[in-house]
Amino acid sequence: MRIASEWKDYELLDASGGEKLERWGDVVLIRPDPQVIWDTPRGAQWDRADARYLRSNAGGGRWEIRSMPRREWEIGYGALRFRVQPTGFKHTGLFPEQAVNWDWMAERIRAAGRPVKVLNLFAYTGGATLACAAAGASVVHVDAAKGMVQWARENARLSGLSEAPVRWLVDDCKKFIERELRRGSRYDGIVMDPPSYGRGPGGEIWKLEDSIFGLCTLAARLLTDNALFFLLNSYTTGLSPSVMQYLLSVTAAQRGGSVTASEIGLPVARTGLVLPQGSTAVWTGETR
Repeated sequence: MRIASEWKDYELLDASGGEKLERWGDVVLIRPDPQVIWDTPRGAQWDRADARYLRSNAGGGRWEIRSMPRREWEIGYGALRFRVQPTGFKHTGLFPEQAVNWDWMAERIRAAGRPVKVLNLFAYTGGATLACAAAGASVVHVDAAKGMVQWARENARLSGLSEAPVRWLVDDCKKFIERELRRGSRYDGIVMDPPSYGRGPGGEIWKLEDSIFGLCTLAARLLTDNALFFLLNSYTTGLSPSVMQYLLSVTAAQRGGSVTASEIGLPVARTGLVLPQGSTAVWTGETR
């Protein structure tokens, strides 16, 4: 397992009874997590949380605010800065476990010693975009949600990357790939972190298991001859690292290179154990 252990402004304090206790800067939140199937004793720090997300039996849920002085704030990861806030879907606008992938991509980009162009699909609030841009890449950031793209641009401003070579696009990812193929565009790196289920800007339905193979097949055609990587991430429990490794092996790896896959996770402060937070498969291009 690859562990995102370099955070200073984020900490997974504990995990028990289907929930995780997290510190985001100086704010402590309780959020549900389906991976937490154990029910271990909870210490007093759980009672001091600033807010807790409560699921509804009818679907969705709501935040129980206890003592939050503000509804949004900033945290940092290295030189990167992010605005976080409790949203209506339990999220905060950031997936801290992804930092292990940000670091890996940044290292590959810096080591390339040449201009690198990256495509970030389902790009959300821009963590991968900013990590790649800060490492020197030009990035095309694509997400179907206008609000998420605006949030990502705000994170770029906070990180001092407003003038970085990033194209911010609100678009359906599959349609964008198809247009890029017709235009003859190519990329040295591709990042894909698709949701389990979603809708495009025109109401298009996205279901991961039905669509991911076709999308990876198309996206792999956008890679340059000396491409660096294709990184595929998923939190969907049905997609194991082995399944994702197989997926990239029959798509991106048909051009050579190698594929690895593993779980990614966050260290739990109270126990010293690691909470799995999804899987990542990576195709790495041959060194030239």
